[in-house]
Amino acid sequence: MGTTTLGATIASLRKDKGMTQLELAERMGVTDKAVSKWERGLSYPDVGSLPALAQILGVSVDELMQAGGQARREEPTGEGRRIFCLVLKAVSLAMGVGTVFLTALEQIDPSAGLSMLGIGLFCLALLQLQKGPS
Repeated sequence: MGTTTLGATIASLRKDKGMTQLELAERMGVTDKAVSKWERGLSYPDVGSLPALAQILGVSVDELMQAGGQARREEPTGEGRRIFCLVLKAVSLAMGVGTVFLTALEQIDPSAGLSMLGIGLFCLALLQLQKGPS
């Protein structure tokens, strides 16, 4: 189908059937405004109505739901990925430096210092995972 959201899938299948939003709404027993909201991703059909919707659109419920599940979170690339990595480095550095200075000033207890170092190490691990296997 090539669609990425449930709403886009519904719209595409409806149009393939040559139906208007009003015609689909009448067959589903809802308003055309409800169909419009589904297609724009502002709301979703009731779970109990999915079998009828799938039948009207000529697909199985599984096909209808899989099409809606095709939307994927895009991996950060380019500028977004660079900023993400920079933030991870900054947090790691801040936790390490903060722990050293607060310990030197005797302003932090050991468990809090270990927690801060743990956060820094976690950020470094995330950074390493972003780079991929060496």
